[in-house]
Amino acid sequence: MQTDLLIIGGGINGAGIARDAAGRGLSVVLVEQGDLAAGTSSASSKLVHGGLRYLEQLQFSLVAEALGERAVLLRTAPHLVRPMRFVMPHAPEVRPAWMIRSGLLLYDWLARHDTLPRSTEVNLLEALYGSALQPRYTRGYAYSDCWVDDARLVIANARAAADLGARIMPRTTCLAARRDGQCWRARLKSAAGESEVSARALVNAAGPWADRFLFETLRQPTKTLLRLVQGSHIVVPRLYDGDHAFIIQNDDRRVIFVYSYEGDYTLIGTTEAEIKGEEIACQITPVEVQYLCRAVNRYFARQVYPSNVVWSYCGIRALVDNGTGNPSRVSREYLLRLDGNLTEAPLLSVLGGKITTYRRLAERAVDKLASWFQAMRKPWTAGVPLPGGELRMPVESYVDDLMTRYPTLPRALLRTLTQRHGSRVPTVLATARNIVDLGEHYGADLYAREVDYFMKQEWALEAEDVLWRRTKTGLRLSPEQQGKLRAYMARRQLAL
Repeated sequence: MQTDLLIIGGGINGAGIARDAAGRGLSVVLVEQGDLAAGTSSASSKLVHGGLRYLEQLQFSLVAEALGERAVLLRTAPHLVRPMRFVMPHAPEVRPAWMIRSGLLLYDWLARHDTLPRSTEVNLLEALYGSALQPRYTRGYAYSDCWVDDARLVIANARAAADLGARIMPRTTCLAARRDGQCWRARLKSAAGESEVSARALVNAAGPWADRFLFETLRQPTKTLLRLVQGSHIVVPRLYDGDHAFIIQNDDRRVIFVYSYEGDYTLIGTTEAEIKGEEIACQITPVEVQYLCRAVNRYFARQVYPSNVVWSYCGIRALVDNGTGNPSRVSREYLLRLDGNLTEAPLLSVLGGKITTYRRLAERAVDKLASWFQAMRKPWTAGVPLPGGELRMPVESYVDDLMTRYPTLPRALLRTLTQRHGSRVPTVLATARNIVDLGEHYGADLYAREVDYFMKQEWALEAEDVLWRRTKTGLRLSPEQQGKLRAYMARRQLAL
């Protein structure tokens, strides 16, 4: 198999680069050792934001770029990205009011070209915002950012790349790769066996495994480039009414996000603990659970305990190592390291980054390869919707339109499908016109028809791919329902 670009890593950066490059006319192969978005890209705080706390670290360019990308994502993926109002109760013992207000004014100014509501001071004794808080918090600040379905954003980019001709290969390991003059020769292994691919350029987008890919797979002697930081989140039964979020200041000056999640729950995160040693593994610890509970309990009237946690997840952030001692102070700027001259095949390593700026990172990554691909077309992704993003109307208006086309289907189901697939809902439903046509129901608005789509069009292979990445129905389905889903997917896998 021959290709222009071989990408290692099926997280948000790898998928974004695949989409960008395929749209510029390059042939692309993307390989991922697990499921798409199975690592960090499905374990984020699920926010598209400028990063208010980075202003305190004087990372103005990072915040400005992120706020610009926030506006792009609102336009190009309106089904996956939605505005959210954040409330910060004032805790004067952590940061003075003038500092918070100045930061929010700067945040507004950096985002001056978008349409989200600006920041304002709020009286927590009068507003809905303060109803769930302890009465000692009387003053706060509200500002705007966005929520994102992180795993589905990865799938959307991979689907877009595939629609443009890219070959997406999850559950495929790159066993070895060597530079052979003006091409890379890589040996791949999947369930179908081993194969070889010849590529004019190689992209290392392995996220937390980027260093290991350089050391162990490419056998390249180089210093460690990354610091790995574990970030954990917990999900508890819903703490408050309303769709707004809270950003609370902990006594160690870190900020914690608290927001309503999947309707019936509240998500709380995140922690920051540096990972030491050779093992790249992530599992939330009792200490982290206690830390998050303690932070929430400083502010909320209803107290949270470890026994209230219904689900938790953990992700590994790959940060560019700048020698800073405190992980919270390490820059979230990304680094694109290019190895190779014009007489040999290039290697591009993607180091660091955050989900908000993935599209700009991908654009710059492909730009760096322009000298090797001189016929490559210009950047294009800023103005083109992701698959499903061609709604041209608010989500609820699109659901209204679907109700006229599928009058016998429940509105709640059509809304759920729209929030996952956007304008591609008719493709998912295919010939279905009533609830019986959707096949077996597993619970939580998940039917066999959509599972078939996940398997055929979104590379889902195992039940966990559907339960926790294509959807979050794992929060609601009983063990019996999950068992039925596993049995169905196993049968379908044999038939495909």
